[in-house]
Amino acid sequence: MSHHHHHHAPATHGRLIAAFAVTFSIFLSELIGAFITGSLALLADAGHMLVDSSGLIIALFASHLMRKPRSDTHTWGYARAEVLAAALQSGMLLLITIMVSIEAIKRLFAPAEVVGSLMLIFGVIGLVGNLISLGVLASSRRANLNMRAAFLEVANDALGSIAVIAAAGLAWLSGWDQWDAIASLAIAALMGPRAIILLRDSLKILMEQVPDGLDLHDIRTHITAVDHVIDVHDLHVSTIATGTVVLTAHVTVDEKCFRSGHSQMILHDIQDCVAEHFPISIEHSTIQLDSPKHRDHERLVH
Repeated sequence: MSHHHHHHAPATHGRLIAAFAVTFSIFLSELIGAFITGSLALLADAGHMLVDSSGLIIALFASHLMRKPRSDTHTWGYARAEVLAAALQSGMLLLITIMVSIEAIKRLFAPAEVVGSLMLIFGVIGLVGNLISLGVLASSRRANLNMRAAFLEVANDALGSIAVIAAAGLAWLSGWDQWDAIASLAIAALMGPRAIILLRDSLKILMEQVPDGLDLHDIRTHITAVDHVIDVHDLHVSTIATGTVVLTAHVTVDEKCFRSGHSQMILHDIQDCVAEHFPISIEHSTIQLDSPKHRDHERLVH
């Protein structure tokens, strides 16, 4: 049985700190800018920055927890902290998306006056800061779900800043203040789908759904193809955290394999099969070999 846990937390911790420092600075800048210019788009982006700053703090905390070793009370350590952090961030984003959308629709019909020239300056400041954060996080964005969430937050922040800049320029040139509300809706449209996707991916793991890319029927077929295997039951495959996919199964084998000592070779073959034959390698597998007599006495709910 293999126990390979791919944690990149030490390498990513410093990057998260740097990204938080930049993101929180942009939040303060845009909050001041929204107050001065009266721009909802800047306020929406500032709110987005506040959520993302909070999200980066959560990601930092999760990164810290993921570095803790396994123990007798936490047999997987705190590996799932990354998934909980991603779910919490997505929930926060959904909330602010709804709030911004409601206010933007109101402003489409009752526009507030904005100062386009100053709004443009603060939008550019936000974009530059976001590009810096993107550069910091880019190389670690595939390390785990936690880092993916952090990178996507900053990427959408950058798109939000572009929306602010576009709205500021159009409002300044045309004098039509509704551009600010339109930009706010654009920012909400960027946040909403990403939040839903991230929440969906997090819930898949928390609900122990079979990981995308693996098919339980295919796994069962491969295992039953191993010599002397009669059937497979109580088969479960789930993700603990990024890079840690686990499988448990009861495998019924021919009675004579236990007498001949061949059962150990069957166990080796099954574990090699699940580790090598599928798009996602299942290196952590727990296989219980049963005789046909024992199978009939099992008390299983599945």
